[in-house]
Amino acid sequence: MPKVLIKTYGCQMNERDSEQVAQMLIARGFEMTTDENAADVILLNTCSVRDMAEQKALGKMRLLAHHNKGRKVLGFLGCMAQSRGPELTKGIAVDLVVGTQKFHRVAEYVEELLSRRRGQSMDDVRFSIVDVEEEPGSQETIRDHTVRPRQASAFVSIMQGCNMRCTFCIVPQTRGAERSRSIAEIVRETEGLVAKGVKEVTLLGQIVNLYGRHELPKVDGKTPFVQLLEAVHAVEGLQRLRFTSPHPIGYKADLIEAFGRLPKLAEHVHLPLQSGSDRILKAMHRGYTAQSYLELVGRMRAVRSDLAITTDIIIGFPGETGADYQATRDLAEQVRFDNAFIFGYSQRKDTPAATMPGQVEEAVIEARHQDLLERTNAIIKEKLDALVGARVEVLCEGPSKNNPRRLTGRTRGNKIVLFEGEERLIGQVIEVEVERTSGFCLYGTPV
Repeated sequence: MPKVLIKTYGCQMNERDSEQVAQMLIARGFEMTTDENAADVILLNTCSVRDMAEQKALGKMRLLAHHNKGRKVLGFLGCMAQSRGPELTKGIAVDLVVGTQKFHRVAEYVEELLSRRRGQSMDDVRFSIVDVEEEPGSQETIRDHTVRPRQASAFVSIMQGCNMRCTFCIVPQTRGAERSRSIAEIVRETEGLVAKGVKEVTLLGQIVNLYGRHELPKVDGKTPFVQLLEAVHAVEGLQRLRFTSPHPIGYKADLIEAFGRLPKLAEHVHLPLQSGSDRILKAMHRGYTAQSYLELVGRMRAVRSDLAITTDIIIGFPGETGADYQATRDLAEQVRFDNAFIFGYSQRKDTPAATMPGQVEEAVIEARHQDLLERTNAIIKEKLDALVGARVEVLCEGPSKNNPRRLTGRTRGNKIVLFEGEERLIGQVIEVEVERTSGFCLYGTPV
């Protein structure tokens, strides 16, 4: 029985794609492993959002290929495979390159490569498969799960692609145009997960809150995404509902209102800011201003005062001045985010921003990055400290990765909670009394 190792780089969507590939391989008789030495096949599911992610994947594959004295099949999947295509087979002895719309073909290709490998001598010409072509309907192929015993939560992919064309982002080139699944198929997948014990689902999309805008009409004034939320919310046995990653322009009035009337919809929103400078936001093609962003935050907090808001911020976008950076810092101070993912700008080939004038020096980016990180982390800790003594609802996900003697879970506001408890709590929604905090998580005792 051939063994396969899949290493995933990047976002939750990449994780979900890897899970789909693994399920298809298992269905064909393959065994998944985490041991590189034992693996007959090693696949790297790649990310292209930042250069560092690409370099990590390339470095890893070069190392694997250098030591591949036997007959292991080596392959690139995902975003970098899509953007670089056949060039990945030059200079690295790689057997398989599969793009973002062909994950459902990976198991078939691996079988073909292993079959050919069995009939080859070491001196035969190396045979590689490269498939990065577009495929209509590929958004419907990421739908299968392998659910572990007492698994608490799961990702559900609802769409592929992006039409936003932000000037710093390569995703439209790697993921293609927006394509959405049907509401009925998404509900059916969710029902299957809940039947296996899953309590929480997170709906995934490149711009998730623009779901269905090209395929589905509004109904009773409700956008397709809110129609989907209502349909998934109605699944009996589901306890929590989340979604990621959205765009501020997708938070329409009906979506904001949904946080006040759908009790399973967790009180947490991800609201990417990217910059607090109107000049930089315009250069990024983000489609909103700092003021409209603040007004959106106000409308959402008026519906749910306890709403946790997290964000993404890019530091050092081309042309960013000290005043532009200060505007970002000031806006972050006003909003007081519950968490912030702060990145230094990374040039991506074939994006408009890569050739813009005013590229910011690395040392300046790093200094601004550290300054904003320090301030946002202080705000995050203040928010966590305010929860000491409170009782919070936690979905227990399993043992902590850093300390297996503790259990870990998340609040409805997406805050990590660590606590001691029996194994039977895994997969259950429990109440935990918060006793102390660190800079990033809560510690407590089950009530």
